[in-house]
Amino acid sequence: MQEKLTFQISKANELAPNDRLELIELCTAAYEEAFDHLFDSLPDSTHIIARLGNEIVSHAAWVTRWLQPEGVPELRTAYIEAVATLPRYQGQGFGSAVMRKLVPLINDYELGALSPSYSAFYARLGWELWQGSLFIRTAAGLVASPADEEVMIMRLPQTPALDLRAALSAEWRAGELW
Repeated sequence: MQEKLTFQISKANELAPNDRLELIELCTAAYEEAFDHLFDSLPDSTHIIARLGNEIVSHAAWVTRWLQPEGVPELRTAYIEAVATLPRYQGQGFGSAVMRKLVPLINDYELGALSPSYSAFYARLGWELWQGSLFIRTAAGLVASPADEEVMIMRLPQTPALDLRAALSAEWRAGELW
């Protein structure tokens, strides 16, 4: 009998220390880079954790950000971060299951957004690639994002009409800007 995938939703500050460590190890293995900063850079994040038995096999987190499409007021955005599956479980649908479970959890936001590592993965789950220019809002004004930066959005029940070719900006933050 195959084990069933179970899900846990927790705020960062509610996670047990061993779960925090396991999530850092999962993201480090999946991204092949150190993720020791995960909870420092996302202190107010909410996490969706997928387990097989007692093992964490997949994960995603979200934080509140304020994205602003050109000509539209700032939108309260669930910004998705650290989508990861342990390498030995990749390709088995666990990451897709996490993302499908996540979307209804963010329906009280005006928009969902993320910066994809693999845009095709998210596109097949309904995420749309933003086609316009990307900017970061700073005290000195808008700063253009590098040309290779990508952002994808998920339209939610409260999302206004959007032109994906318009410029899109996000507030400045420490670490990865998008």
